[in-house]
Amino acid sequence: MFEYLKQRYEWNWCRKDQLQQFVDLQAITKADYETITGETYPTESSA
Repeated sequence: MFEYLKQRYEWNWCRKDQLQQFVDLQAITKADYETITGETYPTESSA
């Protein structure tokens, strides 16, 4: 799943909010999100 989502993100076929949903579903980890986006995973308090 990681490689699939990484490729989709690189091709602009997947947004950060969509990746966050995959983290919520435990399909990828927060570390995977950070690797894919190059950004820290947002915390609940930042909303």
